[in-house]
Amino acid sequence: MDLIEKLPPSAGFTDILVIVDRLTKQAVFVPTHSDLTAVKLAELFILNVFSKHGVPSHVTSDRGSEFVSHFFRGLGKALDIELHFTSGYHPEGDGQTERTNQTLEQYLRTYCNYQQDNWVTLLPLAEFTYNNTPHDATGVSPFFANKGYHPNLAMHPERNIASSRAREFAVDLGELHEFLKENIRESQKRYQKAADNRRLPAPNFKVGDQVFVKAQFF
Repeated sequence: MDLIEKLPPSAGFTDILVIVDRLTKQAVFVPTHSDLTAVKLAELFILNVFSKHGVPSHVTSDRGSEFVSHFFRGLGKALDIELHFTSGYHPEGDGQTERTNQTLEQYLRTYCNYQQDNWVTLLPLAEFTYNNTPHDATGVSPFFANKGYHPNLAMHPERNIASSRAREFAVDLGELHEFLKENIRESQKRYQKAADNRRLPAPNFKVGDQVFVKAQFF
């Protein structure tokens, strides 16, 4: 779970709460505000996760104040959720959410209008497309991994539709969906390549070796 923050205001929202299931890779994109409190975060969590998928066994996030507050810790204890917080120095500890953030940000940059104030209207299609694109880690789409079947994507703009506006909308929706799927695949490939280039072989420590430890994390 993470936040994409300080976006241009769109329908009164400035941030996006990003939640990714570690097993199926299914993502949830929730518009929210910069003054998000722990209580409001819990409400969004219950509305968008608990009500649809049940209680997760654990939640991983960075060390934002709204995530580590006394209230949110208490909620985790009450619901038997293990809370894991990644360091501000190493947010990649929640790597799958970071990768999802990058994919979503790329999508919004591509499709936002010039004023960049329409991103809220793009989130539902972004979430749907992301969850119906095969993930490189599982080989299947998050939707299929979660539900065991593929959603109906049938679009028939070639049919005799009385409303020309409805027909154009269906055509645009189909083209946009295919374009986004390809962009997500390419984004996953680029991120994996960049991660592989930065990855170094693990040091060969032996029992008795002296090492430096950053004390603030203990």
